[in-house]
Amino acid sequence: MKNPATFTTPSDREIVVTRRFNAPRKLVWDTMTQVELKKRWMTGPPGWVMTVGESDTRTGGTFRAVWTGPNGETLTMSGEYRDVTPPERCVRTEKFEMVGGPPMGEQLATLVLTDEGDKTLMTLTLEYATKEARDGAAASGMEHGMEASYARLDEILAAA
Repeated sequence: MKNPATFTTPSDREIVVTRRFNAPRKLVWDTMTQVELKKRWMTGPPGWVMTVGESDTRTGGTFRAVWTGPNGETLTMSGEYRDVTPPERCVRTEKFEMVGGPPMGEQLATLVLTDEGDKTLMTLTLEYATKEARDGAAASGMEHGMEASYARLDEILAAA
């Protein structure tokens, strides 16, 4: 693994994910925000595929993504962009729904990409409504799906 992500819980309601990418900030931003590229890397754990990707990446815009798992399960994430400042910052709401699963609530995601020349530092802060919601997300194994997706993102960035 080139640059593993770190996951910390600096407060009762936050998870902070940091990771470096071996690519310039604008390229990382474009790869993280263009739907066709997101469908290639943001797939989660092995066997999952993003089957729907819609995004209006601007302040006030909305997005929706649907993943299908190896056994036909479906996970949907949707939300609204609250603040978009390319190529450095994106704040959005995120609501996850698993068909047949428990309610997952909404979180606030703040993505900051810091320019480090030919590398980019990503800091993703996920803020939950309650400590219990944060603990549930942390216990879900989210870091495994995120790290698998970031490894695929590395491959796309290296080929660019």
